[in-house]
Amino acid sequence: MAADPRQPGMPWLTPYLTVRDPKKSLAFYKRAFGFETQGVMKDKGKIVHAGMSYKKQTVVMFSPEDAFGSPSKAPKTLKVKPSEAHYLYVDDVDATYAKAIKAGAKSVEKPEDAFWGDRHAAVDDPDGYRWALAKRLPKRAAKK
Repeated sequence: MAADPRQPGMPWLTPYLTVRDPKKSLAFYKRAFGFETQGVMKDKGKIVHAGMSYKKQTVVMFSPEDAFGSPSKAPKTLKVKPSEAHYLYVDDVDATYAKAIKAGAKSVEKPEDAFWGDRHAAVDDPDGYRWALAKRLPKRAAKK
């Protein structure tokens, strides 16, 4: 059997975002979603990479627009709407939505019970990335 190619504790897929200000992004994700800083790498005193976890699982990594000579830019810098959303299950959609708005997110969809069975809301973070917030609704008794 081949050795696991991942670093210990890493999921098989982790979004890697380009942000405008890593320090502000770390603070936003902590205030808005309760993420915890998992690790930060600096070069000449500037953050060049950060990882964050949620419920003890890595959920996102990011670096600033100028890191490692990359031409990547945040959606806000490019003035484009995100073409994807990060679907985050939370304990309380309404409370997390309110915290995210207070932390600086922009409302995209207010909390509502969605037809697919989740309580759902959506926000754009300060860098322009979309975050869908969800919690599975309890099964409802079928009507007779």
